[in-house]
Amino acid sequence: MDATILETLHLIATTAGQVVLEVYETLSIAVEHKGPGDPVTAADRRANRLIVQRLHHAFPDIPIVAEESESASFAGFREADRVFFVDPLDGTREFIQRNGEFAVMIGLLEGLTALAGVVHAPVPGTMWIGAVGLGAWRLDSVAGRRRPVRVSATADLAQARVVASRSHRSRVLERALASLGAREVQPMGSAGLKGAQVAEGLADAYVDTGASTKRWDACAIDALVTAAGGRVSDVRGAPIDYRGPGLANERGLVVSNGCMHEAILTKLARQVSSVSP
Repeated sequence: MDATILETLHLIATTAGQVVLEVYETLSIAVEHKGPGDPVTAADRRANRLIVQRLHHAFPDIPIVAEESESASFAGFREADRVFFVDPLDGTREFIQRNGEFAVMIGLLEGLTALAGVVHAPVPGTMWIGAVGLGAWRLDSVAGRRRPVRVSATADLAQARVVASRSHRSRVLERALASLGAREVQPMGSAGLKGAQVAEGLADAYVDTGASTKRWDACAIDALVTAAGGRVSDVRGAPIDYRGPGLANERGLVVSNGCMHEAILTKLARQVSSVSP
């Protein structure tokens, strides 16, 4: 893994974050809907366009699976050696609510492995970057600091802090979260921010039992958390199949420090029989 790739992704995500903030700071945010419960704003589209253009310029041979791009633009990506997965604005609902819990996400897949990822939170100006084999870091633009991050060492679920979706809640998820018996379950927007919490050791796990997340929600945090020493899988313990049919994470998402991953999967196995096979 070439460290210069991470720096390029860092720069692109930072610029996209500036575009997102320009819309965020306007008096009124115009909202459209791609489907029921699926809002989109000018920030999503402008950031998507910028990221795709910059990635194409820097890496012309790598297809880009981006949330706001037409699927025809990345047809055949499953056969490519490397693939970028992009969520230009992860946490659109939180963006609309102006609570700051949203992020720009870019992940790089190589073969079957989520190799590198960046998660950028524009409001605090915080970036998490990581690459398998190189490590993971948190960058704070305001303080000008860069420091390595590592997942927690908590092994007991009863002592765990778990983060879960603020906007996408279901009876299955509520039941599954209750079954973990964790010390704390904290609602939070943006899959990227939840994954970053795990990578930094501020949370021990992030659990989503449904199909509310897509491949572009998973790739960046998969690489980041793995680089920080953690583990990412679906609710049955299998790696995320980035080259499988469809783009939804039909079997959910489990992101953890690794120490408690099997214990979480055991608990979830009794609760999520309704998750698609």
